[in-house]
Amino acid sequence: MATRLSVSVLCSFISSSPPVDSSSSSLAVPCFFSPIPRLLTLRVSTSLRSIPRLPATDFRRSPRSLTSSLAVMLPENAVLSDVCATGIACLVAFSCLGFWGEIGKRGILDQKLIRKLVHINIGLVFMLCWPLFSSGLQGALFASLVPGLNIIRMLLLGLGVYQDEGTIKSMSRHGDRRELLKGPLYYALSVTSACIFYWRTSPIAIAVICNLCAGDGMADIIGRRFGTEKLPYNRNKSVAGSVGMAIAGFLASVGYMYYFASFGYIEDSGASMVLRLLIISLASTLVESLPISTDIDDNLTVSLTSALVGTLLF
Repeated sequence: MATRLSVSVLCSFISSSPPVDSSSSSLAVPCFFSPIPRLLTLRVSTSLRSIPRLPATDFRRSPRSLTSSLAVMLPENAVLSDVCATGIACLVAFSCLGFWGEIGKRGILDQKLIRKLVHINIGLVFMLCWPLFSSGLQGALFASLVPGLNIIRMLLLGLGVYQDEGTIKSMSRHGDRRELLKGPLYYALSVTSACIFYWRTSPIAIAVICNLCAGDGMADIIGRRFGTEKLPYNRNKSVAGSVGMAIAGFLASVGYMYYFASFGYIEDSGASMVLRLLIISLASTLVESLPISTDIDDNLTVSLTSALVGTLLF
């Protein structure tokens, strides 16, 4: 009896409630880190009687407005906002470098392993900070200051202008500061170029950085551990290392594609885009496995291949 009474009261309340105004605003709360953000978008409709009307905003088409909602502590002025975003990205990037530098200085992990972990970590972490910046060339230029500062740092360390034992150990093969003028410098140049010329609206930037960082980094780690079977055309490279590079570069590219698509920076995130990213990863892996990689640094060949193939596909 009590149950029937409760149901009757509830039905009476619903029937007596005023109809929802067709002009009610809709607040979109995107699921930022979902691999299918459009399907998992939560829409909460609210009546005009309960809250004031909010300006209509399509987060998928207005990345700048979404950036402002994310960076709550940043000022509304675009230039000051980018200055603050640059500071945050620099803090994050150099904190990562400092962390691995301390690991290398204390000898906690093998130096070669630390070097590759830095190789994987820095570029990917930096790319996570891209949504903090404004859209267009201004945001790209401010963001490029972060790896640009690292270019200057590599030059100063490599030329012996100042000493940083932890950084040298974590970013060189044999602990020689002059090694920073090769691979690590090319690495910073590649990330900076991808940031300036392609920026976050281009899948080419994603492919370049992901294949350079995740792909090339995992190739060395997996190759050293499981690379017993060598490639027939290059005895310095292993089958396991090449497979690891292709898989890691591809998965990282797809992950960052969905990450930027959730902010509305990339419109197409379907199967065709995934296929093209796979082709870029396979092409980069092939070039990295060639004997030419012993003469030309991998950080250059992988980046240039990703950019060239990406330009042909997109």
